[in-house]
Amino acid sequence: MPDVRGRVRGPAITAGVLLLTTLVLALPASAAAGPAPSEIIPTYDVVLTLGGDGVLYVRETITYDFDRSGEHGIVRRVRFRHGDRVYDVRDVRAGSSTGAPSRVRTTRFLNDVQISVGDRRREVRGRQAYVIEYAVAWAFTPRADHDELVWDAIGTGWSVPIANAAVRVEAPVPLRRATCRAGVPGATTRCLRDRDGPYAVDFLQGALAPHEGMTIKVRLPKHAVAVQPPRYVPPHWTGGWPGTALLALSVAVVPLLARRPAPRRAAGAGLAAAGLLLVAADAGDDIAAHGAWAFSLGDRCLAGLALMIVGAGILCADRPRMV
Repeated sequence: MPDVRGRVRGPAITAGVLLLTTLVLALPASAAAGPAPSEIIPTYDVVLTLGGDGVLYVRETITYDFDRSGEHGIVRRVRFRHGDRVYDVRDVRAGSSTGAPSRVRTTRFLNDVQISVGDRRREVRGRQAYVIEYAVAWAFTPRADHDELVWDAIGTGWSVPIANAAVRVEAPVPLRRATCRAGVPGATTRCLRDRDGPYAVDFLQGALAPHEGMTIKVRLPKHAVAVQPPRYVPPHWTGGWPGTALLALSVAVVPLLARRPAPRRAAGAGLAAAGLLLVAADAGDDIAAHGAWAFSLGDRCLAGLALMIVGAGILCADRPRMV
């Protein structure tokens, strides 16, 4: 009886690598290991400036208590996608009043822009203060009788508690309708409103648990700011049951290729090339319309990945066995 283990191993490994790549592209990044319980953010101050040009300008001052073991800095995750709605997070800058390394690196992945502030080669300990500034375009939503801004000023990406948070909203016109809700998404806890003024309002909140934020909602009169039309882009995983089933079937077929006479290598190369063309065509449409970060996995892309998996399996199954 022929030994098929060697012939199965190659196709199975190839299929596993391609499937893992697909899952990494399609699924949200898993949560990183949580920081030590002793870490905390004592104060978190945010200033939201509603620009007359329709851009939201953000300045965050974060005081962070690091564990004794030390860290390389902080990571601020800013959502740039909510469902089909996308925002343009740009012009990111950072600094530190305590002298901590404040080099900025931004990574755009799935729903978040990850703003890393620090130095990979240096660790910091104790209490450090950081200032992060950035701008957000396409943040306002035009309504029939007003323009609206809904924005989580802190976000839900922090894995440490926040002792005291403050959000100041500044506008070019009097702020008559501004509210704040604290907690997890959908929470109904009202923030404390402090020091109201005609063009600015402050909100305070204490004892925020990890992954709790402060969502600000502001209604402005029409034409108070130059509202830019919102942008909508399909989510990264847009494939339906046909594409998903085809992808799963291709993975199941690969081990069977070693148990039967394998098709010729030319057939495998042809399938892999056809799959690559499908993926490139699907990605090209998204990139041409909305930019590289808008790439999504639709049925056409999933079908292409399925062909690539089967083609790679044929190539591995048909290769000469080493003696």
